[in-house]
Amino acid sequence: MTSDTAVRQQEHAESDGWGRLNPRLFLVNLSVVATPLATFAATTLITGEITLQVLITFASFLITCLVISGISLMRLLTTRYRITEDRVELHKGRFFRSERSIPVDRIRSVDLTANPLHRIFGLTSLKVSTGDQATSGGGLSLDGLSTHDAEALRRRLSELRHARQGLETADPDTDATLAALDWAWLRYAPLTLWGVGGVFIAVGTVYRTLHEMKVDPLELGIVKDIEERFGSVPLWYGLLLAFAVIVLTGVAGSTATFIEGWGGYHLDRPETGMLRVRRGLLITRSVSIEEQRLRGAEVAEPLLLRWAGGARLKAVASGLGDEDENSSRSRLTPPVPLALARRIAADVLGERVSPTTEADLAPHPRAALRRRINRALIWSVLIGAPFIGLGLWLTPVLVHTGWITALVVFSVGLAFAFDAYSNLGHAVHGPYLVTRAGTFTRRTAALQRDGIIGWSITRSAFQRRAGLLTLGAATAAGSGVYKVRDVAVSDGLAFAEDAVPGLLAPFIERVPAGASRR
Repeated sequence: MTSDTAVRQQEHAESDGWGRLNPRLFLVNLSVVATPLATFAATTLITGEITLQVLITFASFLITCLVISGISLMRLLTTRYRITEDRVELHKGRFFRSERSIPVDRIRSVDLTANPLHRIFGLTSLKVSTGDQATSGGGLSLDGLSTHDAEALRRRLSELRHARQGLETADPDTDATLAALDWAWLRYAPLTLWGVGGVFIAVGTVYRTLHEMKVDPLELGIVKDIEERFGSVPLWYGLLLAFAVIVLTGVAGSTATFIEGWGGYHLDRPETGMLRVRRGLLITRSVSIEEQRLRGAEVAEPLLLRWAGGARLKAVASGLGDEDENSSRSRLTPPVPLALARRIAADVLGERVSPTTEADLAPHPRAALRRRINRALIWSVLIGAPFIGLGLWLTPVLVHTGWITALVVFSVGLAFAFDAYSNLGHAVHGPYLVTRAGTFTRRTAALQRDGIIGWSITRSAFQRRAGLLTLGAATAAGSGVYKVRDVAVSDGLAFAEDAVPGLLAPFIERVPAGASRR
């Protein structure tokens, strides 16, 4: 009866121009409680006992199921949407009613997402984005459309946008593919620190959960078994074995994350003035980026990935939501060969060669190198000093340990200092400002100069002493500010004036030739 009512409501809505969510969403919401119910049933069958506690648990599951069913049914009956010639309208709610209307001219992208449950029932979620950076009020979402209806809605909105903006539709015979998944890229998946970091995060989460349940993880049978097996081995062997297990687990996790996140990857230009990224094995995602809101591109090379000749490409674009949404939606490629990332950057920007490759970057002054060497020296002192201090009080062994530790840390830091300095660079290349910096992740960003809306100049006490400054190009796209780090004061101000003439002029006091300032 419930399903028939939803179907009749949907047919009535379609007859008067209003659409409704698919009735199969009701089954998706019910399946949320399927796992705990199945666990409860299996436990009851195994134990063969039905106690008061079992009945209470079953009743709580039943009430939860009824509540979810009621909420799902209410959403199906009260949510409706309509697309007219000039706007998208969404009405929902019965007791707390909400009505939204978005002009077609304000629509910047239409994204589709489907988790595994949605895909089982042939559903997807559609999100219309207006490009507002705020977390609320930036569009509308329809969670529970059939895949066919969602694609039809996206095509309809695309046609309306093209008609109102006077754009030509894409030629169906033209190959609009810019990049597609190559499983050879899987070799780059383990080259990220997030895999190893994820192991520690998972272990910490499990430990905290067990601690909250008043369970001591060290008293578990599996932990006791490991302790019995390896408790008598030398310490160095145990540490080496633990390190190997953590690395292998991290590599497996990174590889699995790559496969799930980038399976089915496809970057194309499905219509004039629009880029689309489709990816995901279990959770499918389809993200659209309007090219007229594209302000550049950024090539990111994490340290291990850089050593292997790989990189990732991100779009510098406005209208991709808040910081978290921008970080996720701006990804144009998975880890790929550096040459391919540069080629895709050129295709996306409509250039023959990517400005991140062709720009002749200016070197930074030697004072920038001295700053980084000083940091390495400070870190070596901070790490080695406690050992030396304790050694003077307790035993000379710690003194020697402190000196060796400090020397090792300084040697490693010195290598990173030279690498960081060699990665610094900036240039004005045609219509782009290009800047590069970073050691653990070297980032080369090409930003359209007409997209720069302001400059920020920062100088720490150490920078003032060295005659340096950090120049930030402010924009409404990407991360918001793209910095030229540790550049000489005169060179930085001249660079800002060359990149965007007149923007910084009202804030500069020019000193006549031959005059001196105190």
